[in-house]
Amino acid sequence: MTQNLIAAIRRTNRFIALLVGLVLTGSVILIIAEILLREVGVSLGGAEEISGYVMAGVASWGLSYALTELAHVRIDLIRLRLQERGKALLDLLSIIALAAIATIVAVQCWPVLSKTIERGSTANTPLETPLWIPQVIWFSGWVWFALSACALVLLTLRLLMKRDLEQADMLVGARSELELES
Repeated sequence: MTQNLIAAIRRTNRFIALLVGLVLTGSVILIIAEILLREVGVSLGGAEEISGYVMAGVASWGLSYALTELAHVRIDLIRLRLQERGKALLDLLSIIALAAIATIVAVQCWPVLSKTIERGSTANTPLETPLWIPQVIWFSGWVWFALSACALVLLTLRLLMKRDLEQADMLVGARSELELES
């Protein structure tokens, strides 16, 4: 069951990463079109605004993919000097801290979205974008990141209780150049 859940989270995050990549590519195409059209005196209008919204969404949704691919930056100076159990303990501490921070950020994002919806806020731009639209995407990315991180905490705890240090390391361990070289 643990392996199935890990695989499902990774599969979901890979799919999300693909969608995020496509949206980012669309944003780049929009910006390039805007730049080229400005040369002939035409403007699509709003490319900067839309690309800003895309960046916020890409950032929040991309965090989960980076998490399951072990791509987040970690300083492993102490970890490299420890035995397997010590490494597992630091990895557990690391994923718990990350899950806690992601959860706090997700919880703190809600009041921003809630006020926007309550007030019917729109962007102070020619597009007058209803701000709840990009904020829902941004907020849901943070919620997914927090849920993914919390799931990894539980899965790591389960693996450590079964004394499966190797699988726990594969799930949340830090990858350093020194370890990769050996």
